[in-house]
Amino acid sequence: MAVFVALGAFLMTLAGGWTALRVTDRRHLVLGLAGGLMLGVVGLDLLPEALEAADTEVFAVPAALLLFVAGFLLAHLVERLLAVRQAAHGAEESDGRTPEVGLTAAAAMVGHSAMDGVAIGAAFQVGGGMGTAVALAVVAHDFADGFNTYTITSLYGNARRRALAMLFADALAPVAGAASTLLFTIPEPMLGGYLGLFGGALLYLAAAEILPEAHHEHPARSTVLCTIAGAAFIWLVVAVAE
Repeated sequence: MAVFVALGAFLMTLAGGWTALRVTDRRHLVLGLAGGLMLGVVGLDLLPEALEAADTEVFAVPAALLLFVAGFLLAHLVERLLAVRQAAHGAEESDGRTPEVGLTAAAAMVGHSAMDGVAIGAAFQVGGGMGTAVALAVVAHDFADGFNTYTITSLYGNARRRALAMLFADALAPVAGAASTLLFTIPEPMLGGYLGLFGGALLYLAAAEILPEAHHEHPARSTVLCTIAGAAFIWLVVAVAE
């Protein structure tokens, strides 16, 4: 049952990527929406789940929040190291974008989608009601995952072929994750720590890369509205799932 439900996540991910692909003539709106979706996923979905799953504290600070900060700093460090390396080899892009950063970020999205599939499988092991609730949340926000995966990959100068490859990998990941739960499960505290770490990295990409790029050439009010709409959409998804 879990694998069958994960096929819905597969289709929604492809739908999100297809949407990002088809509206490239309104790139600033696409990026504004992507930034809002990423902000909503982090603040309204990933962080609450991480805090609930990893309920331990380290020096009076929740472990999930420490990993959240670590993820933000790690994303910043990876981007800086890749940019410095590319500049040192004389291969820096004219717009300063490094394709490796986009691929790394998209790979993180694929890993997150795989964990979504694991979450579906684990929830169905507990019970059908819980499995349905978790599956609804995953399938709904996988549209945003597909949208963001394609956008992030292409934003950093990767060819369309690479962006599509990462999109298909992201679409297949929930199915593979759900199938893996037939063999093993992940301890809840470890899952919570991962969600915190990934959330920090995703917030860095949204705040430091996606949104500034959205307003760089088109500082329009419509771009801000798209960002707000993206965050509001995730809020609606979370509300429906609850």
